[in-house]
Amino acid sequence: MNSKPNYETLRDETKFYWYVGTGISALLELTGIPIKEFLLNSDVGIELYRKGRPMLREMFGEDVGQPPFATPPISYGHINGLGAELLFPDGGDVNHTKPFHTLEEGVKSLKEKMDIDFATAGMAPFYLDYREKLSAAFDGEPCGLWYNHEGPITTAYTLRGDDVFYDPYDKPELFKEFLRLEVESIIKFVQFRAKLEGWPLINHESGGMCDDISSMFSPSMWPEFVLPFIDQYYRGITTGVRTAHIEDLRPDHIPYLEEIGLVNFDPSVSPKINPKIINERCRVPFGWRISNFHYHNMDCQDVSDFIFQAVADGASYVFTHAASTMCNPETVKKVHAFIDASKQAQRMLEEGASRDRIGECVSDEGKKKFWDHWPE
Repeated sequence: MNSKPNYETLRDETKFYWYVGTGISALLELTGIPIKEFLLNSDVGIELYRKGRPMLREMFGEDVGQPPFATPPISYGHINGLGAELLFPDGGDVNHTKPFHTLEEGVKSLKEKMDIDFATAGMAPFYLDYREKLSAAFDGEPCGLWYNHEGPITTAYTLRGDDVFYDPYDKPELFKEFLRLEVESIIKFVQFRAKLEGWPLINHESGGMCDDISSMFSPSMWPEFVLPFIDQYYRGITTGVRTAHIEDLRPDHIPYLEEIGLVNFDPSVSPKINPKIINERCRVPFGWRISNFHYHNMDCQDVSDFIFQAVADGASYVFTHAASTMCNPETVKKVHAFIDASKQAQRMLEEGASRDRIGECVSDEGKKKFWDHWPE
């Protein structure tokens, strides 16, 4: 049974960390491989990892992690099994069709497909075969299946499109029934993945969620249309701790993170909030990120100031990912500035320095920028 964390002590007990990961887009940029070919051809996937991983290590060094060895990242595996067609445009990432044009149609279809075999539905067989070929090409190296699902509100959006923003007003009770059914379906998809990997059907350690579209429901709507279905989702997948990635929340959303019972919150790209706001509005440990597009208007000092100010304002971890547009010498220097400042902040905390003391490492110019005027 899930229980709420002890928020009186949780942040203090959470040890600071940092990491620099890598997205698949970096390997695509380094190798010049078209994304559509990678998405649809396992031989191209083999080439991408075989050529791209050494190139990435040579450019960024040992402190930058390799991307997960996995099939192409597709977040729409679940809805593909429910009838959404995956679309593969030239030069762009995967997209999908909208399968349900009315709530009534959606409710009926979800009920009919509750016992669907996700292993044989949609493109699952294709990506299961893709995974076997990748693993075999690298002498049996374990290969992940990145054929995945989204959180409750994002799934509703992928199934209904923009109509999802009218549904709570037009047919609130039917919309709740739709949400209940689609979350039940998500849980069954998670169970399909668990069976495939030989994991417990319910994870007793932890469960995560990505649900960016929930930020597009106003804070006043969360108690009725968001929180119950997020809780249903977590109760269906884990008895352990809860983590979440939700982009673009507003300050008035932040207190709900404690109601969800999170032990880790990743706001990723969220321009309406900052570490100080998160720290003041809830007690959930959280991270703060520099995205690839931020680097263009930041110099190395900005990057260092970013780290020190984020830590000073309460971030439990800081992170970035090498991605497209970053595979050049100038940005590599900035990534190493990120690494150096993160190591310094971590060392200071381990030696007993206060977060206020780390804030003193921010340059005078940085104190003027963060958080209202960055990056400019």
